Amino acid sequence: MSRRTTTPHEIVERALELSRADGCVVIADEHSSANLRWAGNALTTNGVTRGRTLTVVATVDGGQGTASGVVTRSAVTADELEPLVRAAEAAAREAGPAEDAQPLVGGEKASADFTEAPAETSSEVFAAFAPALGESFRQARSGGRELYGFAHHGVVSSYLGTSAGLRLRHDQPTGTLELNAKSAGTGAEPRSAWAGRATRDFTDVDPREMDAELSRRLGWAERRIELPAGRYETLLPPTAVADLLIYQMWSSGARDAAEGRTVFSRPADGSDAARPGAGTRLGERLSELPLTLRSDPRAAGLECAPFVLAHSSGDDASIFDNGLPLAPTDWIREGVLHRLPTTRHSAGLTGLPVAPAIDNLLLEGGGSRSLDEMVAAAGHDGPTLLLTCLWYIREVDPATLLLTGLTRDGVHLVENGEVTGEVNNFRFNESPVDLLSRAVEAGRTERTLPREWGDYFTRAAMPALRVADFHMSSVSRGV
Repeated sequence: MSRRTTTPHEIVERALELSRADGCVVIADEHSSANLRWAGNALTTNGVTRGRTLTVVATVDGGQGTASGVVTRSAVTADELEPLVRAAEAAAREAGPAEDAQPLVGGEKASADFTEAPAETSSEVFAAFAPALGESFRQARSGGRELYGFAHHGVVSSYLGTSAGLRLRHDQPTGTLELNAKSAGTGAEPRSAWAGRATRDFTDVDPREMDAELSRRLGWAERRIELPAGRYETLLPPTAVADLLIYQMWSSGARDAAEGRTVFSRPADGSDAARPGAGTRLGERLSELPLTLRSDPRAAGLECAPFVLAHSSGDDASIFDNGLPLAPTDWIREGVLHRLPTTRHSAGLTGLPVAPAIDNLLLEGGGSRSLDEMVAAAGHDGPTLLLTCLWYIREVDPATLLLTGLTRDGVHLVENGEVTGEVNNFRFNESPVDLLSRAVEAGRTERTLPREWGDYFTRAAMPALRVADFHMSSVSRGV
C-alpha cells in the first residue's frame, strides 16, 4: 500500500480497520501547491509541491471517563500505518480523561466524492496570471518602479472518516497574491507600497491593476510630512479591519468569556446568574453602526469546510466534534453581540448554543462607498490618516483585548478630500471591540487579504472603517 497506489479514502478505511480503540477518527489531508516569486521586475523562482498528512485520533473509554490520543505524521507508508494507529491508541491509554469528551458525531453520512481522487493544483493555475504579471513588469519598469512579491496557490483535499460512520470530504483552494512596489525617494530614502489579494483560482486578480494602485501610492509618498503621536480620524482599509477582527474572533471563545477572562466577559453582579451566558456580554450593543460580523461556509468566494475538521483540541475546537455540520452564524448582528464560538463541550458548560468556529469571516455595515469615495469625503474638518496595512500585532491586555502594532507601507494624510502626502509610521494601541464602538462609518464590503494573518486566515470580506480618534501611541521609525 504505497502512497502512489493507495488513495486517501483507502488509507482512511484501512486505518479505521486497524483501530482497536473504542472510537477512532482519521483525517487524511492531501496537499498540493504552486508558487511564483519575483524581484526587481523579473521572475526568480517557481515550483510545485505535493504531500500527505495523516491524523489519527483514538478514544478509549475508562472508568473515569473517555481519554483521547492524537498522532499526526507526514508521508506515512503502508508499513508505518499500523504503528501510527497503535501510537494514537497508546497516547489515549496514557492520557487522563479528556475534558472535552463527547460521543463522536454519528450517522452514516458520506460525501458523494469521498472515493474520488484528491483535487490538485499545478502551474496551470497561473496560465492567465503569468502573462499579465509580465505586462505589469514592463509597466512598472517604464514608470521607474521595481516590483517584488509572490503568488501562492494551494489545494488541500481532506478526507474524514470515523468509527461512528462518517465519511466526509472537502477540497479547499487557497490563493494569495502580495505585491510590493519600490522606487527611489528624495535623496537616498526609498519609497515602498504594498497591495495584497486573496483568490480561489487567480482568475479574478490583475497585477497590472495592482501596479497602477501602487504607482498612485508611491506618488503620494513624494511629499513627506512628519506628524506627532496622538489620536487622529483614521480610514482603515479592509485589510487592516480584517487583521483586527480576525484577532478579535480568535479571542472570543464562549468558555473564556463566561469564566471572566476576556473582553466579552460581563462583570459578575449576581443578577440572573442562572441565565445561559450570564457571565458574557451576549445581547450587548457593541456598535451604533448596523454592523454584522458573520461566518458562512458557503459564502460566495469564501467557501470553506461545511463541517468541523479538528486535528487537535483547544479553546475553540474539539477533536470529538469532527464532522459536526457548520451553519451560517452571526457573531455580531446589527451591532449587537449575538454568538460566541462554542464546541459541544463548552456549549454544555455555558448553556449557550453550539456554534463552532468557521474558516471565514465577513463584516457588513450597510455601506456602499468605496475607499476612494470615503477619502473624498474625509479631511474637511481637520487632518485624516489613510492607512495601508497593519503589522506585528500583539496582545497587551486580554481583559480589554488591547492590541498594539505598527503601521506599514504608507500612512497618508488626507486634507479636504485629497491625499496630500505620506506621513511617518506609528505604533498604535487599540482594542478592536472598542474600535467598533467608535466607528462612525463603514464602507462597501469587499474580499480582502489580511496582511498580518494571511498565512493563517485568508477568507475574509470587510469594509473600510472610519474611526474618529484612532490612537497612534508613538512615532515608529524605520518601518
